[in-house]
Amino acid sequence: MRVCVIGTGYVGLVTGVCLAHIGHHVICVDNNVEKVKLMQSGQSPIYEPGLSELMQENAQAGRLEFTSDIAKGVEHGEILFIAVGTPALPTGESDTRYVESVARGIGAHLNGGYKVIVNKSTVPIGSGDWVRMIVLDGMAERTKVPITVGGGKAVSQLIEESPANFDVVSNPEFLREGSAIYDTFNPDRIVLGSNSQKAIEMMKELYAPLVERQFANDTSLAPVPVVVTDLSSAEMIKYAANAFLATKISFINEVANICDRVGADVTQVAQGIGLDSRIGTKFLQAGIGWGGSCFPKDVSALIHTADDYGYEAELLKATVNINQRQRLIVIEKLQHELKILKGKTVGFLGLTFKPDTDDMRDAPSLILIEQLKRLGARVKAYDPIVSQSGLSHGLSNVMIETDPEMLADKCDALVLVTDWQEFLTLDYGKMSRLMINPVMIDGRNFLDRGKLESFGFRYIGIGR
Repeated sequence: MRVCVIGTGYVGLVTGVCLAHIGHHVICVDNNVEKVKLMQSGQSPIYEPGLSELMQENAQAGRLEFTSDIAKGVEHGEILFIAVGTPALPTGESDTRYVESVARGIGAHLNGGYKVIVNKSTVPIGSGDWVRMIVLDGMAERTKVPITVGGGKAVSQLIEESPANFDVVSNPEFLREGSAIYDTFNPDRIVLGSNSQKAIEMMKELYAPLVERQFANDTSLAPVPVVVTDLSSAEMIKYAANAFLATKISFINEVANICDRVGADVTQVAQGIGLDSRIGTKFLQAGIGWGGSCFPKDVSALIHTADDYGYEAELLKATVNINQRQRLIVIEKLQHELKILKGKTVGFLGLTFKPDTDDMRDAPSLILIEQLKRLGARVKAYDPIVSQSGLSHGLSNVMIETDPEMLADKCDALVLVTDWQEFLTLDYGKMSRLMINPVMIDGRNFLDRGKLESFGFRYIGIGR
């Protein structure tokens, strides 16, 4: 099928590349000309394992193109994905101006053939009908032409070209940064929301290779469930899923803080409750809280939607408050171990909000850096991606080191912020000898406590 993906952030680029890989002809559109040139050269503008290789393979096969010309993309695609960002505003609302701009641009370039317009961006509930309205506005703007009336005066009058020949589908994404390729080829479910059966059938055809698990790690599994709903329910599914996962993390962090006070070990508690089939083991890892681009934005947006409709989402507000407080647990533990932090040097193992990504959006490390600097401490950091990629230019208050041993040198304490796999195999014996005070605050309960203690570290976990 012919596909156009507008927006090449995490969601748009991964969606476009993977759809090309399963056999469709995809044109990805972005208004950033330099970014488009970079992608045309075969380089990915984001760090995502396996993405660059798939980009190059499918571009060489002629199934994947990149352009800054939205008219070309709209003309090409039977299915048009809107995959631009919807960042949170200070009020907690989603900023939908980029979605509005794309929808208006699509309307300005619709060429008469039937199109399915897909909301892949996470948009406020009710946006399906709103996008349809904006596309129609874009069509109307295109069809306004000057005509001559009495006295030779030129005015604008709406000239109808043809009835609208498109439908809108909500198709939320459930990709995890760092494993987005795997998640695309091995989805738990595919959600399609629309009032048009024709649009739903086209989307089912688009996703048939994924539904049939032709590209899955285990092709013997049953077909992927396809959940067909109305537009608003599909939009709510996305928000509800992320809000539930964020709540689950905040819950286990609340339990961890109680464990610290009563002498229990939250890792053993999580194992014990996770074996209950009603609860499950996923997202029960206590630590310094959630961050990134999705959970904070989506939970805030759902709270704001509830407020708009006269409902106070108390559980979701508590989820956010617990998460904000959890980030400061590390500061409390450092103060307990080092007492006065002014004049002390603290080293961070990891900076990104999770491993296998270069994403620093709402990363817990940023709050920790801000608080430590306020208390007069010096912050050093090593991150496998940030240290090597030049992304550190925005971290003016941090000394970025290029290897873990340089990080440890003359530190009063280390804090594991991001659970990168390579941190399991560092030379902690040498690192402890380089430190002034070999203290390790394990912000993810990730490291081997016994191993670190054998190297002379004072190990402090979260809820342990």
